[in-house]
Amino acid sequence: MTRIDFFFNVADKQQKVAELSEKALKKGRKLMLFTSDATSAHTLDRYLWTHPPTGFLPHCQANQPQAAVTPILIGWENEPLIHHDLLINLHHQYPPFFSRFTRLIEIVGTDESDKIKARERYRFYRDRGYEIKSFDTSGSAL
Repeated sequence: MTRIDFFFNVADKQQKVAELSEKALKKGRKLMLFTSDATSAHTLDRYLWTHPPTGFLPHCQANQPQAAVTPILIGWENEPLIHHDLLINLHHQYPPFFSRFTRLIEIVGTDESDKIKARERYRFYRDRGYEIKSFDTSGSAL
C-alpha cells in the first residue's frame, strides 16, 4: 500500500521540493513531481535548474524523450508514468494514479485555501484506509 506523508505549513513549496528531491536522489529513489498545469511545471523546472545552488538535480518533463533515463520527472497530466517510486503532489487535487507509487508526499503551504484543499485530500486518503503521517514544518502545532 502507498505510504503517504503530508508536510504542512511549508513556507516555500519549491524549496521543499528541491530539498526532498535531493534527499531522495541520495537514496537512489526516482521521483515524479505532479503539478497542476504546464505553467507550474515550467516554473518548477526553472527553479530546479538553480537549486540547490551548489548541486544539480537531474530532471525533465515527463513527456520528453529523455524521461526514461531521468530520475526526476515533472508532469501535470496523466502522461505515461515511467517511475512508480516516489510521487510529490503539488496539485490541489489528489493524483488519480497515486496508488501506483510506493510513496506519496503532499506539500501544503501556509495559505488557508491551500490547507482547505489539503484537508480534503487527507480525508480522501484516510477514508480509503491509507496510513498517513504528518509533519508540521513551521515548528509549531497546526
